Amino acid sequence: MSSSANARPPVSPSVYTEQYFLTACEGYDEFLASEGAHLSRRLTQAFAVAAVTPGMKVLDVGCGRGEILRHCAQLGADAYGVDYAPVAVSLAQKVIANEKQAPGKTGLAQADAKILPFPNEFFDRVLLFDVVEHLHPWELEMAYAEIGRVLKRGGMIVIHTAPNRWYDAYAYPVVRLVRTLMGEGARYPADPRAFNIAANVDVHVNEQDMIGMRRGLAKAGFKSVQVWLDSPPQHRRENRLLAALRVVAFDWPPFRWFFEREVFAVGAKGR
Repeated sequence: MSSSANARPPVSPSVYTEQYFLTACEGYDEFLASEGAHLSRRLTQAFAVAAVTPGMKVLDVGCGRGEILRHCAQLGADAYGVDYAPVAVSLAQKVIANEKQAPGKTGLAQADAKILPFPNEFFDRVLLFDVVEHLHPWELEMAYAEIGRVLKRGGMIVIHTAPNRWYDAYAYPVVRLVRTLMGEGARYPADPRAFNIAANVDVHVNEQDMIGMRRGLAKAGFKSVQVWLDSPPQHRRENRLLAALRVVAFDWPPFRWFFEREVFAVGAKGR
């Protein structure tokens, strides 16, 4: 854990307003349309990796609006959610209150990922969906330690984060240049964090790449770590040259390591 006096302070919970969760936080369209009953493509994909089964105890760190808790409970798992932002806890409470028939139990608490209010070796799964990019490196190190503490032996941490840091650092400038030459530069700000969602400039403080993610999880003591990349489906009508370049960028190593935008990871607590 970093003891530097110059460590950057956590993002203020006041930044995470209801407007943020309902207009900027990924999956809000599906949430608003279904009151949390349906998951976005990204959350569905991340949740599938967790392989939640009946009887499990699952912790959703940074539970946001609460839709993952609802889906865990529907599968018969006992789902617990924590979030740093009071607004998120309020939204999640409404979501789980609407789920009256689920066989699994649900619970909520306002809590910091660095200080989890649970006993040792309590959970089978701990989920971090679109959370790690909001935690400074020193915070993420502490959060990993806490997750390791509350996970059962053989339990699994499941992570989804976006964007891939290598995309922002290396691929985005190329994309921005090409789009500028095509006359579309106004849509591509100099800061990639501001692309599409301006709020990310304030809340994204620690984007991850494959190597950094693997190294961080291994340093925290997690075993059998796997890290991989993916991207949203690219349903664009473009000329043959751009379509061919897109295939190269997203399907061919090493280019895909820089152009794929989402990072997934899993790790297990040793037995």
